Amino acid sequence: MKSTWIIALVVLSILFVGGCNTYNNLVVKRNDVDNKWADVQSQYQRRLDLIPNLVKTVKGYADFEKNTLQAVIDARAKATSINVTSENLDDATIAKINAQMGNVNSALSRLLAVVENYPNLKADQSFLKLQDELAGTENRIAVARDNFNQVVKVYNNACQKFPSVIFASILGFKTKPFFAAEEGAEKAPKVEF
Repeated sequence: MKSTWIIALVVLSILFVGGCNTYNNLVVKRNDVDNKWADVQSQYQRRLDLIPNLVKTVKGYADFEKNTLQAVIDARAKATSINVTSENLDDATIAKINAQMGNVNSALSRLLAVVENYPNLKADQSFLKLQDELAGTENRIAVARDNFNQVVKVYNNACQKFPSVIFASILGFKTKPFFAAEEGAEKAPKVEF
């Protein structure tokens, strides 16, 4: 009788310690996902912060291209209106962000196409600097998205592997969506005036 209690106590202790370890590992991985998502948002914010300076510089040279400039301003405003936290990070939110950032990309593409008509603007040092910063930011965004997807993969694997899947479902750990390109992103955008 005493040995049965000892065996039961040992089994419960193993389950408790294993559950604690699994829980702690899932928390660390979820926090990694949150951290990498914050990096993506930070790079998006950097891009959105550059846009007013870019628009202001172009406006000085291309004052009559108001529709293009307004499209960039509007796209930036809509992109900054989305509030994303790790709690509401799901497929629908990622799709909404992709759509808004696609609008920003499209507006910036049209703006940069307009610049081609202004040789003085293309040679302006402040514009060239802003253009370089924007290109660098686009690269940072790509890296941040890749890093985010890497930690999401690790986290999702931890949530879905046995035996941690049991603890993940009991403790409310849900898988996170990957950042994927919008449908049709493999095609170059058309720029029309």
